[in-house]
Parts: sequence; C-alpha cells; structure tokens
Amino acid sequence: MKKNGIKTDIHVITGSVEIAPGIGLANAIFDIVSSGSTLISNNLKEVEVVMRSEALLIGNKEIDADKKEILDELLFRIDAVKSAEDKKYVLMNAPTDKLKEIIEVLPGVKSPTVMPLAQEGWSSVHTVLDEKRFWEIIGKLKALGAQGILVIPIEKMIL
Repeated sequence: MKKNGIKTDIHVITGSVEIAPGIGLANAIFDIVSSGSTLISNNLKEVEVVMRSEALLIGNKEIDADKKEILDELLFRIDAVKSAEDKKYVLMNAPTDKLKEIIEVLPGVKSPTVMPLAQEGWSSVHTVLDEKRFWEIIGKLKALGAQGILVIPIEKMIL
C-alpha cells in the first residue's frame, strides 16, 4: 500500500472476511482465496494478486511405522479425490444391437458395465468419462441411439 501511495488502516479479522465491505467495515480486503467464488458471491472483484501459493505435503524419510501407516492412509484418500477430478459417471440406455459400437466409443476405467433392461432389446451402460472429451463422446453415443443419459459427478475414485 505504501508503494502505491495508499493511506490505510489495517485491521486483522478472521472468518468471513468477504462480508466486511458489504457491511461497511472495510473499503477493501486482503484475503487468501482458492477459487474466488466467495468474492463473486459478495460482489467483490480481484484488483491485485499479491502472491500465488500452493499447499504441499512433505514427509520425513525417517518416519516411524505407525506414522507411516497414517501418512499412507492420508495419501490414499488424497489420491481418491484427485483421481475423481474432471471425471463424470455416465449411465445410459442403449439399443442392445448397438452395444459393440457404443462400447468402442467409451474409454471406461477398465470397461463399461452393461446390464440388460426389463424392456427387451435395450441395455443399461455405465462408464466413467473424462470431462475434456465428454461432449465429443456424448454426441457419438446419441448418434448410436443411446438415450436417457444421466451424468453424475464423482466425489472419490479408488483405482
């Protein structure tokens, strides 16, 4: 602030800092944000990035067995969440006579799950799609007769 010739009174507050301008406590805030969504929801806009940072998990190579077990469990859980990023679980009804072509379009984790529907000539197909290729693949599936396509976000994925 001094560098830019801006006179300030600095007050440290904790909690929902984004509401301070809206309730008249501040003209501006300095806040650590990850996505900026709370700024937007409080009608604020970013005017300057002071610093970019990232969180790191650093382990000790000499860690004892009990702590190593806890660390391994933590890493397992983090990996499950990271594996699910940008992935969608997709379910659809597909004409059974088009299953071979539909399966060729689907990347899947191992392979899609296919189950017969009560209505003869139709199957339910379940798979995981990468968000980057989602619309391209959905278009191909529709062209092959897939319908009733449901798309569900994935929270965690254990590979």
